[in-house]
Amino acid sequence: MANIDDEPIPDGELVLQTLALPKDTNSNGDVFGGWLMSQMDLAGAIAAREIARGRVTTVAVGNMAFLRPVPVGSTVSCYCTILDVGRSSIKTVIEVWVKQYDKNQQQKVTEGEFIYVAIDDRGRTRPVPRDD
Repeated sequence: MANIDDEPIPDGELVLQTLALPKDTNSNGDVFGGWLMSQMDLAGAIAAREIARGRVTTVAVGNMAFLRPVPVGSTVSCYCTILDVGRSSIKTVIEVWVKQYDKNQQQKVTEGEFIYVAIDDRGRTRPVPRDD
């Protein structure tokens, strides 16, 4: 998506924001892709939990695209869009954008599709509550 100045802007709602630290790097000195995926999963679970009004679990991740490396010290922001709510499942798209402290622009670094299922206290699938 773009704004009126043709600057790209994130899709979805900001759900999670954190700082990329040196402990999160891979052998190349960039932030490890698995760390980014875990932040995305946390963001998606927060959004899904609100819809499910309770526990959820991740059941699938798909269509991941890593667009550029993430430098240490970047502010990492996860934006979530709900694509579909089924009987017990919640399908999301999560975009990750970073902003470096020395630059005044955000860049999209990855996106992916995450699917969650509402579960009860025993870990069994349960229906997502509906507002009728």
